[in-house]
Amino acid sequence: MGYWVHFLEDDNKKIFIPLKIAVIGGGAAGFFAAIHAARQGNQVTIYEKTSKLLSKVRISGGGRCNVTHRPMEISKLVKNYPRGEKFLKRVFRHFDQKDTFTWFESRGVKLKVEEDGRVFPVSDDSSSIVDALLKEARERNVRIETGMALNAIQTNSNGLELQFEHEKIKVDAVILATGGNPKISGYHFLDGLNHQIKSPIPSLFTFNTPAEPIRKLMGLSVPQAHVRLESTKLSYSGPLLITHWGISGPAVLKLSAFGADWLHECKYEARAVINWNGNFKEIEYEEQLRNYQKAHPNRLIKNYPLFGIPGRLWEHFLERAEIGELDSFGNFSKKQLNKLVQNLFCYILTIKGKTTFKEEFVTAGGVDLSGIHPETMESIYHPNIYFSGEVLNIDGITGGFNFQAAWSTGYLAGVSSIRHSI
Repeated sequence: MGYWVHFLEDDNKKIFIPLKIAVIGGGAAGFFAAIHAARQGNQVTIYEKTSKLLSKVRISGGGRCNVTHRPMEISKLVKNYPRGEKFLKRVFRHFDQKDTFTWFESRGVKLKVEEDGRVFPVSDDSSSIVDALLKEARERNVRIETGMALNAIQTNSNGLELQFEHEKIKVDAVILATGGNPKISGYHFLDGLNHQIKSPIPSLFTFNTPAEPIRKLMGLSVPQAHVRLESTKLSYSGPLLITHWGISGPAVLKLSAFGADWLHECKYEARAVINWNGNFKEIEYEEQLRNYQKAHPNRLIKNYPLFGIPGRLWEHFLERAEIGELDSFGNFSKKQLNKLVQNLFCYILTIKGKTTFKEEFVTAGGVDLSGIHPETMESIYHPNIYFSGEVLNIDGITGGFNFQAAWSTGYLAGVSSIRHSI
């Protein structure tokens, strides 16, 4: 909140001076921080370097906006963040998924939980979220300036001075919510402020497999694949999609997040081992095939795909196992059966490269968390400088976790900026 100043000649007279708070970045974290800083008449301005506001919110979830994930215990929630787990454990005590539900629904945005735990507005339209944020910002008199890229921050005894391209602005506090950046040079505005930057690398990307014939089956998907990076303990289970460039889907995207550092070191050249139905172990595949063989010896293998495998993918496995179109379950050999099991249980794909979604780009890396107070989001080196969102070395897997981190860190930075500025 602002502060009261007493006139020297008469202590009974005093004047309220609102705090002047700048929020750098017009995304989810920036808006949420600005809304919570703009209380009790404080003068809050969002400075966005582009002409677009809330751009990731608009396109998230195919335009539906995956607001958060189904509420869960904080100890379970933080397990969905490859980077920032311990830090967020303290942040989420102040604002978690239940608070996100309450905040949006109390402003007329009804939310729904889908079967996989993802949360969307009932409208299935991201504009519901965008409109709620814009409306709240207007009602709290948050000013918005676009085309304003921050170049530097100067600290002195009189407060903070922000250097933009054509002007300098003095403020009482600044909240940095600039989002992730693919290059370390994108954090140049922090030069000279002691904060360490973890070199940014991509997170949440698909695997390119340019030499693999499976790409011809683009569009096919399985609901519960288990994907492991060979020679590591890195693995994830979930839906998998075959694309014209390789493999995608939640299992791959989540694995890419937890394996971001390792894959970067490997220059995105590795081998993925796929169990196409993670509900089955190797011996269970073999047992069920033998049981089916005994029960239906005359059926053509081609015509009866098992284990929930799509027909065309099943035919691909049969071809690799050297099982012909006219082979029946009763006459295929032990060698063919073993090859089929291997294709089902440990299908190996050679990864060469990645594909990221430019508009929904998520980075691993950013401002090192050791320089931030997790109870306030304030810099440990400079008072009245706060951080929120993807500018930090925090990132979550798909499913609404990155937005939840934005709401939580934005809230905490916003409320802390008015508690600690004076």
